[in-house]
Amino acid sequence: MKIKPLADRVLVKNDKAETKTASGLIIPEAAQEKTQTAVVVEVGPGTDEEKITVKKGDRIMYDKYAGTQVKIDGEDHLILRMSDIIAVIE
Repeated sequence: MKIKPLADRVLVKNDKAETKTASGLIIPEAAQEKTQTAVVVEVGPGTDEEKITVKKGDRIMYDKYAGTQVKIDGEDHLILRMSDIIAVIE
């Protein structure tokens, strides 16, 4: 399935949370903190008020409770507004 975001929205794929600590302890999924980083998969065209400043392949940080979750081909993705993206990770 292919999804193309509209207006000032961006489709991202969440990064995987760490399952093991540096010392080798396994972290149960229920205790893992949700990551707030993702990779941009698709971008919308933007609007006159809100320009799209990220591109496909960028790693980004976003607000904790932002976006709408969608499942694409069995994998979790998120559709965010451009204003919910707080940083690009270089």
